[in-house]
Amino acid sequence: MQILKSGLIVLVFSLHFPLFSEEKSDFDHVRKAVVQIKVYSQAFSAFTPWATDGVRASSGTGFLIGNKRILTNAHVISNAKYVQVQRYNQTEWYRVKILHVAHDCDLAVLEAEDPEFYKDSTDLSLGEIPELNSSLIVVGYPIGGNKVSVTRGIVSRKEQSKYEHSSVDSHLVLQVDAAINPGNSGGPAIQNNKVVGVAFQVATKGENIGYLIPTKVIRHFLKDIEDGKYDGYVELGIGTFNSFNTSLRKAKGIPEGLEGVFVTRILPNGSADGYLKEGDYLTEIDGLSIGRNGTITLDKDARVDFTETVDDKYSGEPIRFKVFRNGKLIDVEFKAKRMPDFDFMRNRYDNPFDYSMIGGLLFQEMTRDLLGAWSRSGSTSGGSQFLYRYDYFIEDGIGRTKKADVVLYRKLAHPVNSSSDYFLNLVLESVNGEPINSLTDLKRIIGESKSKFLKLKFLNIDLPLILDREEAQKADSQIKSTYGLE
Repeated sequence: MQILKSGLIVLVFSLHFPLFSEEKSDFDHVRKAVVQIKVYSQAFSAFTPWATDGVRASSGTGFLIGNKRILTNAHVISNAKYVQVQRYNQTEWYRVKILHVAHDCDLAVLEAEDPEFYKDSTDLSLGEIPELNSSLIVVGYPIGGNKVSVTRGIVSRKEQSKYEHSSVDSHLVLQVDAAINPGNSGGPAIQNNKVVGVAFQVATKGENIGYLIPTKVIRHFLKDIEDGKYDGYVELGIGTFNSFNTSLRKAKGIPEGLEGVFVTRILPNGSADGYLKEGDYLTEIDGLSIGRNGTITLDKDARVDFTETVDDKYSGEPIRFKVFRNGKLIDVEFKAKRMPDFDFMRNRYDNPFDYSMIGGLLFQEMTRDLLGAWSRSGSTSGGSQFLYRYDYFIEDGIGRTKKADVVLYRKLAHPVNSSSDYFLNLVLESVNGEPINSLTDLKRIIGESKSKFLKLKFLNIDLPLILDREEAQKADSQIKSTYGLE
């Protein structure tokens, strides 16, 4: 799948259809609520953290939901330096401020600074999740024109799927066959005069396969920000395996006809940590039966992964399981909570990447952005440790004692670091015997060190990298000038 943030110079043709077969007033109501968004953004570079990419112009869509709030996608306004909006029949562009951003569910709320923007506007209300095979329209401002564009489609699937903006989080989505083009992002899908979803991504394979964020996710986001800040989704923090294998069920003593899934791992610091156990057989969640494939009945149209129930919760709310353990059915209850350990696995936006340099050697905390930039650089030799630690940092319980892995991911060539290639793409374990559990640790140790040498010990490597501290610091001044870090 791909998200739908659009560059303004790309030409896309879109089809226009009548908005409603009903009264013209319905058309006017929607048209006055839909907003065209123009964004000037500048992304930060993980591989070259002292620099930024060029300014990029793009466009998207949003709509008014009351109290002067404009709802749109997070990816529409990510890394934004300047954002403007305009409604139907307006000739002036109005500057907006970004109130709330939720990168884990790709939603954001904006507000125009000038009250004139809201003159003669209308607000749209949220409806319920539409039925399969029901029709809807998607309204927005796809590139290729400045007029409101409308496409018709059918709801063809309801499922839990990955949201590409974060590349990690999965939530409920609606699949539709309406033509959704770049620039439609953030636009409302309308059924019976109410919003039933927000356009946000399309399938990279296939034709006319678009995806909507359903109102269930939208309401969760809007409730979360009622206290003035966005906290984010909670995480169950377990791995499961289906129970299709009859022999496995018999070996585990599962009663005939008892549906459910096996727990295969418990992630440290997740909601289930300390409550569920590996080998548990989960049969119900919050009173809903879990099938052998790990799904529950969402409504009469669809079955979704049982973790969709956890998605509905906020931090501190109870999660209730019925578990078959040691030959008995028992009730297990615990509170939902966020899992900050997952944050490094999400795509990052809006903030620069912190780094440390000593003797032209560049260190960063491991993140998804760094991994992506590193893989694109082509300098991946010897990076198997890097990849393993990224994938298993949480599962192996490393996060219980470490905030982050710090990686030597790049060097800016200079005579002082000419013998350091062997250590590239390795995890830094300690400096002068002091453990490195975060980039802050590294900066502090180097800044406070009075030793003649810096002894850099890397994970699973007996031989350390030795730098003359004063020579390395002197070289850094020259390196910054040579490579344009100043």
